[in-house]
Amino acid sequence: MNPPAFRFASAEEKRAFTRSLFARLAPRYELVNVVMSLGQVNAWRRAAAAALQPAPGGWLLDVAAGTGGVTRAVARRWPTARVVGVDFSRPMLDIARAQRGGEGLRWAEGDALRLPFADATFDGVVNGFMLRNVTSVEATLAEQTRVVRPGGRVVCLEMSWPRNCLFRPFFRLYFSGLVPLLGLLLTGYRQAYEYLPYSVESFIDPDELAATMERVGLRQVRYRTLMMGTVTLHVGERQ
Repeated sequence: MNPPAFRFASAEEKRAFTRSLFARLAPRYELVNVVMSLGQVNAWRRAAAAALQPAPGGWLLDVAAGTGGVTRAVARRWPTARVVGVDFSRPMLDIARAQRGGEGLRWAEGDALRLPFADATFDGVVNGFMLRNVTSVEATLAEQTRVVRPGGRVVCLEMSWPRNCLFRPFFRLYFSGLVPLLGLLLTGYRQAYEYLPYSVESFIDPDELAATMERVGLRQVRYRTLMMGTVTLHVGERQ
């Protein structure tokens, strides 16, 4: 169970916490992702980008783009696509715009629960490591489904608590013990990296996430696990 510090009294309280958290983490966000993932985060991003499979020249959206790691991976994988990254954190977006590889991309400030785009705008939508942080997973996925054209895909890249009973204790030792210390050393902000393992352990499991994707209207939902079950890649198609 989440400790008292992470038991939010309301959706707005959680939203305020995550907005403050990501604004504070923005300058070191990419560095910590690389260190914490043991250098694997960009491979996971490439896998998510590849799963979109858009038609040439299509429009693609990265929701909760942060500093643009997934957005840039999508642009590199699909060079003829028109790629948009949207996030509610202006400090994150400022860094995304300034980083090399982000110059030709489109960036927008917006809430994942109220995306600032018309219905059926995009040929594919991807989100990376964001669903644990929203106030409603189902409403967030419904919104992403709304902006995807029929035949387009919604791709979800998310952390997951490993199912392997032998590996799980070692993962807990690393993720709940060492990661907060790394976060403190690299950012000076330990609470963020105490929140991270709790948010992963309390998040719905991959089967529940697949069922949620189906409830919002996605079909042919499937997933595969990466990094010994600590990361999961879901794909669903809008009919």
